Amino acid sequence: MNTASLTARTTHANRRSIFMMIGGMACFVANDALAKYVSQGMPAAQLIFLRGCMATVLVLLVAQMLGATGRLGGVLQPRVALRAAVDACATVMYLLSLFHLPIADVTAINLAAPLFMTLFAFFFLRERVSVARWAAVVLGFVGVLCVVRPGRDGVDIWALLCLLGTVFHAARDLLTRRIDPAIPSIVITMATALAVTLLAGGLSLVQGWKPFTARELGWLALASGFLASGYFLLIQCMRQGEVSLTAPFRYSALLFAVLLGYAVWGDVPDAWAWAGIALLVGSGLYVVHSERGRNNPTRVLDAQPE
Repeated sequence: MNTASLTARTTHANRRSIFMMIGGMACFVANDALAKYVSQGMPAAQLIFLRGCMATVLVLLVAQMLGATGRLGGVLQPRVALRAAVDACATVMYLLSLFHLPIADVTAINLAAPLFMTLFAFFFLRERVSVARWAAVVLGFVGVLCVVRPGRDGVDIWALLCLLGTVFHAARDLLTRRIDPAIPSIVITMATALAVTLLAGGLSLVQGWKPFTARELGWLALASGFLASGYFLLIQCMRQGEVSLTAPFRYSALLFAVLLGYAVWGDVPDAWAWAGIALLVGSGLYVVHSERGRNNPTRVLDAQPE
């Protein structure tokens, strides 16, 4: 195959991967919006458990489509299991905060994960961090403060929980680097889906259950469908395109969150929130850009199974 043909194929694959990334983010946000909507009439732990059961089944179907069912035993691999446990805690904290805060605010706070990753890489992996990158991290955390604004009416416990969940998401990504690249990403996704379901099931025994309608179950089934679709699109995106090129398009999730927040709940970010969002997106994009050439381009970017 000549160079021109190879370049054309690479360009086409990258373009297709960008659309897959944007589509995947739209699916994840649609899943969040549906879960938040159903949470208005259903206990949080019960909701997360039911959605987790459905998502697990759908991820299993995706694994079958990818021909990876024979390798699902990898969920018991110690590093995969540890990562799944951390991800389950992150997911539950994220969803609990989502049920009490505007979806755009929660999505924006969650975008701080790359900033925490920079801190973790510096302190635990001893990676060198440039002055410009430190400046981006500082500006990003200023953006978080603009969104959270702890001085408005005291400290919002749900915003702090969301921020803690973001820390766990960053820890999850750090642990992902330690997993054997030969383990399919769908196996890692399955481990997380199972861990979230088990954790939520345990919490639901404490929080209690209440009767639910077929309509609520239908909304959760649709949410699970969006979640599984997001997994599939993100995995396919990372297998076909360049991570450093497609990763910035993860920030399209914020646009979808703002639009859905306004359409469903009438939420509109105020000036402080917009300023924080701008700082978060700008600093996050810089951090992602500065990672070009540092990571293995074939490494699968971690899915966000919220």
